[in-house]
Amino acid sequence: MSLSLKTITTAAVALAFSVAPVWAEQIKFNADLTGAAEVPANDSAGTGKVEATLDTDTKGLSWTITYDGLTGPATAAHFHGPAKEGENAGPVVPIPNDMLTSPIAGQATLDDQQISDLEAGLWYFNVHTEKYPDGELRGQLMKSAM
Repeated sequence: MSLSLKTITTAAVALAFSVAPVWAEQIKFNADLTGAAEVPANDSAGTGKVEATLDTDTKGLSWTITYDGLTGPATAAHFHGPAKEGENAGPVVPIPNDMLTSPIAGQATLDDQQISDLEAGLWYFNVHTEKYPDGELRGQLMKSAM
């Protein structure tokens, strides 16, 4: 049985496309941190920003968080979810206590459910202080343009 050059070429092309590499997507997220976004809202004059990137290949989330004008030192900070704006949820990615000073930079590996919730806009970030133990600043993470 003899295979033609056309048959071999067609098979080689089909094989090449079936094992083509899948490129990781870098998805950007951001959030503006305010006291008004807290649930319940507060009158903090503090402000902040979250800039985060999800690598869909490694499932790694990296972030830089800045804030200013808090009523006192940050006592805790976390990514929370799943929750829509106006709802509260438990922490899903805590920030270590020795890394609470602005700017906060870090990274974590997420599981599939966490990625799904994040992409659906169901994560928020909270900065806690002594005056506002339930959270002084909050911002809902939303996908942003690259």
